Amino acid sequence: MSTPTLAHDAPPAAAAAPARRHRSATRRLVTAELRLLLRDPMTLTFVLVFPVVTMLIIGGSFGTEPDDAFPVNPSHWYVASYFTVVIGATGLIMLPVHIASYRERGVLRRLAASGFPRWSFALAQLVVALVAIAVAGALLLAVAAPVYGVPDVEQPVRAALGVLAGSVAFVSLGVLLGTLLPSARAAQAIGLLMFFPSFLLGVGGPPPAVMSPALRSLSDWLPLALANEAIRQPWLGLGNATGTLAVVVGLALVTTALAARRTAL
Repeated sequence: MSTPTLAHDAPPAAAAAPARRHRSATRRLVTAELRLLLRDPMTLTFVLVFPVVTMLIIGGSFGTEPDDAFPVNPSHWYVASYFTVVIGATGLIMLPVHIASYRERGVLRRLAASGFPRWSFALAQLVVALVAIAVAGALLLAVAAPVYGVPDVEQPVRAALGVLAGSVAFVSLGVLLGTLLPSARAAQAIGLLMFFPSFLLGVGGPPPAVMSPALRSLSDWLPLALANEAIRQPWLGLGNATGTLAVVVGLALVTTALAARRTAL
């Protein structure tokens, strides 16, 4: 008399088949998203071109000698700062617009109906955004090298942790915004409103020493400015930025948890 085969008696190969299908689907999604990334004028403008052009303009505006406003070579100050601009442009402009346009056109519903696990889309966006940050950051440094020089990284481990934590925090924030905002136009408007004050006050604008006390206090609490300090201070040897890094890591954990919960709805 044969014994019925129970679900927990299934062979390991059969149990692993869905996991393999999910991994394959996620790889295909990542590949497709990378191709789309190269065709997106918003990405090419704000993530690849804008940081490089503005770094070239402002990086040479204050000379090369440290002074009361700049504790290090001003050009190196802005080269290090504009790496954070790449992170902010990716998380606040590129991702929200991209994901909101998907929601607007019903792409996310079609992905779910096609059998893609809900988490695969968020994972694909994380991978694509980190690739965009890496490529745009490398381009920024490649352009800066013959013009202003690339400053030595004084504390590479801490600077790398700042880059990683800041990238994850703003990529997750971008995914969250993209899933909350109703349209690509709304995402673009909100993203620009969030990006440019942070850019001007906390990263790529005038140094804190020449700001009014009110603006300086405001810039101290901007998330992008905190990410910038977590990267710039150990990069240029201005400090350990331990407390700031802890805040950015906390921000990364919170935004990642919220984005994961939102994409799982």
